[in-house]
Order: sequence, then structure tokens, then C-alpha cells
Amino acid sequence: MTIDTDKKREVIDKYRTSEMDTGSPNVQVALLTQKIESLTNHFKFHKKDNHSRRGLLMMVNKRRKLLDYLKSKDFSSYKQLISDLGLRK
Repeated sequence: MTIDTDKKREVIDKYRTSEMDTGSPNVQVALLTQKIESLTNHFKFHKKDNHSRRGLLMMVNKRRKLLDYLKSKDFSSYKQLISDLGLRK
């Protein structure tokens, strides 16, 4: 359910805005998306795992808040991020 450090480093390197950036909204949304995808796959086999489902809902809400913030601050970056991650159709 967690992502390994190599995958995490790869996501950070792809979405960071500067050399030492690890906490910008772009990076946070990308990492949350990776975690959400892994939990979604987990629920295909463990349908009654309600404790983890609560964590998934909290992650989805946090990602939504970060995306709203990014949309209000930098709309072009928001559009690029959601198209890269495939969040909207």
C-alpha cells in the first residue's frame, strides 16, 4: 500500500519545480495520486478493509484541497498536472 523509495524519488524528480523541491503542491498531488492508486488496487482484493478505506478518503480529500489551491494560484500548472496524472477527462 505504500510506494517504495525509488518510485517516490522518480515522482519527485518528474514533478518538482526546482532542484531542492520536495514539498510543492505539484509534488504532493503526484505522490498522493500514487498512494491512492496503490490503495485502489488493494481494495480489489480486500473489499472489507474499512480502516484503510477511511485513509483513502482522507487522501482523496487532501488531494482535492491541494488541487483547489493550485488552481487558484497557478492555473497553467494545474492544467498541466491534471493532464499528466490523468485526473480529469
